[in-house]
Amino acid sequence: MAIKMQNKIDTTFSATSMSDLVFLLLIFFMLTSTMVSPNAINLVLPKSTADKQLVTKDVEVYINEDLLYFVNPQGSNAQPIPYEELLPALQNAILQDNSDNHSIILRADKSVPVENVVALMDVLNELNEGFPEEQRYKMVLATEAK
Repeated sequence: MAIKMQNKIDTTFSATSMSDLVFLLLIFFMLTSTMVSPNAINLVLPKSTADKQLVTKDVEVYINEDLLYFVNPQGSNAQPIPYEELLPALQNAILQDNSDNHSIILRADKSVPVENVVALMDVLNELNEGFPEEQRYKMVLATEAK
């Protein structure tokens, strides 16, 4: 009586351990992503280590330490613009803008509260609502090199 030996290899793949691993990774990343809360406007300005300087001629908006607004100031005799008249002044500046870059440079003094910078960004967003998506102006917050 001959004993037959069966050398069959089991070719089935058990995906239970793989699904357990994927499930644990999913739980890990979901928990860690909820613990990380990015602060939308927690800024320490205005220092930068970038060597590249911005040389384009775009629309510029300044806020000085006295919370006075200036749009495209020319020299030291620039006239401040009240916050209420900022939107029409920006519209006039955009009409005179002939660059292809479509950006507005925000230059805020270091002592200006962030609330005033955010209010200016709101005015610029209101201004952008009148443009199609591809022609909207980008906001650039200018910083000073260290």
